[in-house]
Amino acid sequence: MNITPLADRVIVKSAKAEETTASGIIIPDTAKEKPSKGKVVAVGAGKKDEPMTVKVGDEVLYGKYAGTEIKIDGDDYLIMRESDIFAIV
Repeated sequence: MNITPLADRVIVKSAKAEETTASGIIIPDTAKEKPSKGKVVAVGAGKKDEPMTVKVGDEVLYGKYAGTEIKIDGDDYLIMRESDIFAIV
């Protein structure tokens, strides 16, 4: 991937939505929730006085409606500010 986010933005590849529940019930496509977990694939340089906390390869949790969906080389990604990320898993 040859895209670099600016400032405090990160690019995250979302994890796949759950196909089945813990008890084995298959979830139909219409009932699947948007995943709120993903892997960081690119990180910006950060702000002048705030260095970046996350790095490429980190598994992160983020808000349900965080970021903007983008498509790069046929794959779906989210671009968001680092402040939209809740935790590193």
